[in-house]
Amino acid sequence: MSTALVALASTFALILVAELPDKTMVATLVLTTRFRAIPVFLGVCAAFAIQCVIAVAFGSALTLLPDSVVSAVVAVMFGIGAFMLLREGFRPEDASGEDASRSGAGPATFIRSALTSFGVLFAAEWGDASQLATAGLTARYGQPVAVGIGAFLALVVVAGLAVFIGSKVRGRLRPKLLQRVAGFAFGAFALFALWQTIS
Repeated sequence: MSTALVALASTFALILVAELPDKTMVATLVLTTRFRAIPVFLGVCAAFAIQCVIAVAFGSALTLLPDSVVSAVVAVMFGIGAFMLLREGFRPEDASGEDASRSGAGPATFIRSALTSFGVLFAAEWGDASQLATAGLTARYGQPVAVGIGAFLALVVVAGLAVFIGSKVRGRLRPKLLQRVAGFAFGAFALFALWQTIS
């Protein structure tokens, strides 16, 4: 029971930090400027649920492999995640796309808004740092349900912030700093998993 709670809390914290400055939040903000909040939120959450199940299933399959192989795969996944986050965190600011998201908001049905939001976020999450982390943490802890719930709750919190607080959150947060912190955290996990592989 305590291992499950540790897995849930660790996953929630890591995914939350990784996703706050990520394209997930930006995409949700953009969608909220074009569609109503509730269908965007529901569509985004549905996409997250499916992506978490996929990531947890992949991580669970890894647990069938020998421990040294699992540690090596986890190290690689966290290493890739660290690289992606740090690359974004240290990339120079590009203000040219800031106003591109503010294109006209045409009338859209609830279903169309939700399906569009689902499609955008479902595509955006493939190979994302959070998906890699979810698979890696599932393999590491051997607690697929706890890790899946932790990842999903973190993604829902990020979506909720983006939808309900909107541009105020993006204006006050320093995305680059958060990406760097998350990147170094992923790097630490990668090094720890690599150490487990060698030892």
